[in-house]
Amino acid sequence: MNAFDNLLKAYSFIRPVLDVALMAFIIYKSYEFIVKTNALQIIKAASVVAMAYAVATFFHLDMILWVLQKLAPGLVICFAIVFQPELRKVFLKIGQSQWFAFGNRSKHTYVDAVILAADMLSKMKRGMLVVFPRHTKIDDVIETGTIINADISSALLVTIFGHDTPLHDAACIIQGGKIIAAGCFLPLSEQYDIKKTFGTRHRAALGLAESTDAVILVVSEESGAISLAYDSQLHYDLTARQIKVQLEKLLDVTPEQKTIEDTIDENIRKL
Repeated sequence: MNAFDNLLKAYSFIRPVLDVALMAFIIYKSYEFIVKTNALQIIKAASVVAMAYAVATFFHLDMILWVLQKLAPGLVICFAIVFQPELRKVFLKIGQSQWFAFGNRSKHTYVDAVILAADMLSKMKRGMLVVFPRHTKIDDVIETGTIINADISSALLVTIFGHDTPLHDAACIIQGGKIIAAGCFLPLSEQYDIKKTFGTRHRAALGLAESTDAVILVVSEESGAISLAYDSQLHYDLTARQIKVQLEKLLDVTPEQKTIEDTIDENIRKL
């Protein structure tokens, strides 16, 4: 009985700490979802409605309170319809969370070959759009293009994007060390504050990064800048070294794969 009492005392001591820790974790995760999606638009709209209700309650504005109460069911439905894209992205991000990921993430190889092709195309002022899928399936995107299923090589990527072929204007999908498909069309970004100077490639890269957890590499045809899009954000004009570090981090390239890539890169430089 003494042991049980001691257990209860220990639990009563730990419970407040556990309560605060769980709440802090929930707030932190909520903040992550808000930052990585367009959920901020939803929060702004909900805040306006909540403030209107609070003001009406504080000043006892019975007519406004009555109207808000009557319109509440309709407002909820309108809210869901108007913000359907944002709500969809929030739930997609929740589903993409590591909590729901079973098994090991697929390993992506030949990062250096892609970067070498991007660097060559950048100097040629030729556009490039390459997608690295992660957890979220993008079969609907793959189906819009032409299935290739070829081993990755910088020469093949330069051939696809360096000439005015039917495939050069859209995206290549790279997964499992292969170019799965080319000429794939991506959804355009729905962000309102995107720079007007960004072309269709950058908007398409950002659009896919908003709706999936894929990593997208973009080469600007106008400026030659190389960029990465992921987690609903576009990181513009990065160096080859920055691109390599980020891709290895985001795609979970193992140390063994890094050694192979470094060897390939060194051999390419010697040629």
